[in-house]
Amino acid sequence: METLSDAVLQREEAEAQRGIGDAGERSWKNLERKSSFQEGAGQEIPGNERQFQDLTLPNEAGESKKENAEEEMVPALVHRSGKYKGEKMQKETVMMELTGLVQKAVNESSWWERRGIDCAILTAAFLSLPAGFLLLGCSQTLLFSLGILVMGTAHAVITVKGTHLASHGSLSESQAWGRFWAVFFIELCGSFTARAGVQAHIKVHHAHTNIIGLGDSSTWKLPFLPRYVYMFVAPLAVPVITPVVAFGLLKDLSMGIALRALCMITLGLYSQYWLLLHLSGFQSPVSALLCMLLCRAAFSLPYIHVNIFQHIGLPMFSPSRRPSRIHQMTHGVLNLPRNPLLDWTFGHSLINCHVEHHLFPFLSDHMCLKVKPIVSRYLQEKRLPYQEDGYLSRLRLFLREYEELMVLAPPITELVGIQ
Repeated sequence: METLSDAVLQREEAEAQRGIGDAGERSWKNLERKSSFQEGAGQEIPGNERQFQDLTLPNEAGESKKENAEEEMVPALVHRSGKYKGEKMQKETVMMELTGLVQKAVNESSWWERRGIDCAILTAAFLSLPAGFLLLGCSQTLLFSLGILVMGTAHAVITVKGTHLASHGSLSESQAWGRFWAVFFIELCGSFTARAGVQAHIKVHHAHTNIIGLGDSSTWKLPFLPRYVYMFVAPLAVPVITPVVAFGLLKDLSMGIALRALCMITLGLYSQYWLLLHLSGFQSPVSALLCMLLCRAAFSLPYIHVNIFQHIGLPMFSPSRRPSRIHQMTHGVLNLPRNPLLDWTFGHSLINCHVEHHLFPFLSDHMCLKVKPIVSRYLQEKRLPYQEDGYLSRLRLFLREYEELMVLAPPITELVGIQ
């Protein structure tokens, strides 16, 4: 089986320990940087390699082995004998050809397209919070309901779109700012631990997409629940379950990181509670807590639906016989159609550009939308699947085949996290 060198393995393991520390290193500024590795019998680090780097392979004498330009772009997945397997080489070359087309589109894009649009959407969500708190203090039912809508929408934008972009380091090219935004969005706003969230999402979900026993399912799956309870009732408990699970994961973190996560999560929850009491004018703690739950659960149903619709029920792969990256992602990921509400709240990379996101996970939501025609056209030319299905179509499928898809499917490794 094809392997990476020990040097690559050690570097990836170090990055996993640093969690979000490598976010800035994965920016588009580093696409031109080349690395050289020593050959050795390493272990496979599947699916989430730095596919944007041009890797040169050294020979036994330590000198860079120069092949033709096309071979230099093939990722450093080599056989122990040092020879490429023809079929694997061809598949990886296809991936690198697509990478070149996408990289060209990104290089030609302005900062506003690469990051600015998504940052503006997040800023608008934060700016709408004061109006939401004031509306929640109104005694009129219509205005109060509008306040719930404003707060619920802003919360979804910040805690779904914001945490997702922050976990991938897509909000800034700076490594330091990438760490800051991950802690801010995931811990303070999302009530989850940044270290565990990034580990589960980047190192498990993206690295092992639809690999049986690893990334084969949803990050939120309760097979003991009946189908209608799971699909339409249980998601409302996500705002409660998320911090509870986060607190349970603190024991696995170092003392400093656990203390930071505990402080950030507590501060985020208490801040909203305090503002509901003092700005919105709620008279009792119970009413303020119920309002918090209602606002935070406003988009929980589509969040869980999107979570499961785009991977479960698609082809799954054995850990010992995983396909090439482009085949893994094109077969195991599905796009939902454009939806104005969910596109703005969850982001394009979680809705109608999920295939593009899994192929190029460090692109922002808007850039995923921009390269979507390039990716879809290229995959069709290469006769690779480009899977799309409607929201209602997937909902009917899961209600009809819930037992097979959600109960009898292999177990997962994470309960709650970042989609």
